[in-house]
Amino acid sequence: MSATNGADRLTIYADYVCPFCYLGKQSLEQYRERREEPLEVEWHPFDLRRDKRREDGSIDHSVDEGKDDDYFEQARENVRRLQAEYDVEMSQALAIEVDSLPAQQASWYVFQHYPDEWPAFDATIYEALWQAERDIGDPDVLVSLAADTGLPANEIRDAIEDDGLRAELENLFTDAHQRGITGVPTFVHDGYAARGAVPPAQLERLLEGE
Repeated sequence: MSATNGADRLTIYADYVCPFCYLGKQSLEQYRERREEPLEVEWHPFDLRRDKRREDGSIDHSVDEGKDDDYFEQARENVRRLQAEYDVEMSQALAIEVDSLPAQQASWYVFQHYPDEWPAFDATIYEALWQAERDIGDPDVLVSLAADTGLPANEIRDAIEDDGLRAELENLFTDAHQRGITGVPTFVHDGYAARGAVPPAQLERLLEGE
């Protein structure tokens, strides 16, 4: 999606399995609701499981990321705090076992071929994981979500299995790292960035310089 009619453009790097990406998305929507001018949002997928994924696509949870029980408990506390601050419903705070790559592949296909339907599909994936605790790494779940959003289910299943589309995603992930994106969500506008599930007021400062 590109900016049109002189609208500001905000680039967001995100991964569906990141609870702070879901919370950051809610913060962004709250900002957009009170913003008078149009805002174009350009989504860039980011793969948090990339360094843990085996060649067969499975996730190796034994990889040491330097994150202990205290880290995850602090993360849960931060999620709960932001849930209350942004008034967001979530049935789980973390989704450590879920791999978002199939969801990102399906979403990238929709983003390119059905841009008008993409925002609804994007929201549906987040809600499926964080509100309904569905496994968005399961192609059957994604096909069902696509059908619920009015998208052609057969195309979505084919997209998930498309090696060429997977290669496109890998290039996007590499590009994100080369641009210095090391965590998500990251919001970028006009060469400046805001990292994390920042409040609407901070997004306003990023975009409007106030």
